[in-house]
Amino acid sequence: MSDAALTIRDEDYVTITPRTQAMTPADMLSMAVERGSSVEVMSKLMDLRERWEVGQARKAFDAAVASAKAEIPMIAKNREGHNKTRYADFSAYAAVVDPIIAKHGLSYRFRTTQTDKISVSCILSHRDGHSEENTLSGPSDTTGSKNAIQAIGSTLTYLQRYTLIQALGLAATNDDDGRSGNMGSAISDDQIGELVELMDSVSANKAKFLEHFKIAAVGDLPSAKFKQAVDMLNAKRGRA
Repeated sequence: MSDAALTIRDEDYVTITPRTQAMTPADMLSMAVERGSSVEVMSKLMDLRERWEVGQARKAFDAAVASAKAEIPMIAKNREGHNKTRYADFSAYAAVVDPIIAKHGLSYRFRTTQTDKISVSCILSHRDGHSEENTLSGPSDTTGSKNAIQAIGSTLTYLQRYTLIQALGLAATNDDDGRSGNMGSAISDDQIGELVELMDSVSANKAKFLEHFKIAAVGDLPSAKFKQAVDMLNAKRGRA
């Protein structure tokens, strides 16, 4: 908003005097109320204020996430998987992340659903009102000697950890709770897209695919198993 006088047409022209600072839509609405502007003018200004507040809340959210992320260190690995690889579990992330994001007005919570697979959504919220969420899904983790409840709990904590990592844009520690062995890094974004497209084209059962490779999401597939996954899906095409 410039320092020039703002004119709002009602039954007559209503002139708002110049200000040294830019006016917000809330300022404009307040002045319109004082001058008894029409319902139509008031309605437009209320819509403008709402859009402006939404935009400001998103900017505050993005700034808070960026500031918090800059303060979050690499998370120390505190657990050992069944194949002797070490990883940082959810409690290790929470202990470091929680006080830092709280300082920047951020908080998170999880929403969980279960059908033939378990889905966890991480909702990251800012005190100014903006929130964003992301979701990951996977089968129960039946590796080892877990009973049914333990298998569900293992998948839940795994998905909570990775949805939080994604919500904050953190770099995951180079591990996967020992689910895929010492197989190196996970597949790339391009490889994920290729697999998803291939799965769709052959009408593959995603839950069975994830269970076969003992992973919670396609993106967790070790790069060393990418060719095996492609060959398996192409074989399904041949049987169709």
